[in-house]
Amino acid sequence: MRTVSEIKSYNFIGGGAPASNTISFSGKGEVSAAPDLATVSFTIRESAGDIKSAQSKVTAKESAVLDFLDNSGIAKKDIKTENYSSYPKYDYGTPCYGLGMPCRPEAPKIIGYEVSEYVSVKVHDLTKAGEIIQGIGAAGVSEINGPDFSIENEEGLKEQARKMAIDEAKVKAKSLSRDLGVRLVRIVNFSENGDYPVYPMYEKSMMATADSAGGVPAPTLPMGENKITSNVTITYEIR
Repeated sequence: MRTVSEIKSYNFIGGGAPASNTISFSGKGEVSAAPDLATVSFTIRESAGDIKSAQSKVTAKESAVLDFLDNSGIAKKDIKTENYSSYPKYDYGTPCYGLGMPCRPEAPKIIGYEVSEYVSVKVHDLTKAGEIIQGIGAAGVSEINGPDFSIENEEGLKEQARKMAIDEAKVKAKSLSRDLGVRLVRIVNFSENGDYPVYPMYEKSMMATADSAGGVPAPTLPMGENKITSNVTITYEIR
């Protein structure tokens, strides 16, 4: 709580003349809910002597993963290529240190190409998250991240948290104004911050190999709960 007096100029909610005596109250609201969406991402990375061969390797592995995801009931709209890149690999030769004699460094030579594709997958059936990770690894992908558990539509929860925070601030205002012997005239300012989702922490990266599914059960992935928090400040004119 903080009191501010003799404010000369400010833009207040509701307009009108600036209030000369104000008092501010803070409130916090927090809502918890179980996640309903898991996001798994992976990178396919391949090298070859020429770029076409490297791209073909990536495409072949991508096709295997997409077939697996389709057979697992993942909709095409939930699979997205986030990034696709290719670049040459160089041999810079033997370092040239001079050693007191004239030395000319070798020009770098292209010895091959590396191609990578980064893909994200939304999994709505959270019970399948472990199987999806296992299957992607079995398709030969060695860089897998996730799952990141989240709530697909957080707006409703944000509104709930905001209302709780506002109600708390109003209760404080009524109680303290009575104790101080002042009258609340009108709300002259409102601010909100910190209404960000707080996600449960998990190990977000796991390495898999092409034969990782051979007799190995899918990983068990605790989902926990996500928290949405809202912090508000309400400023009143008082008399």
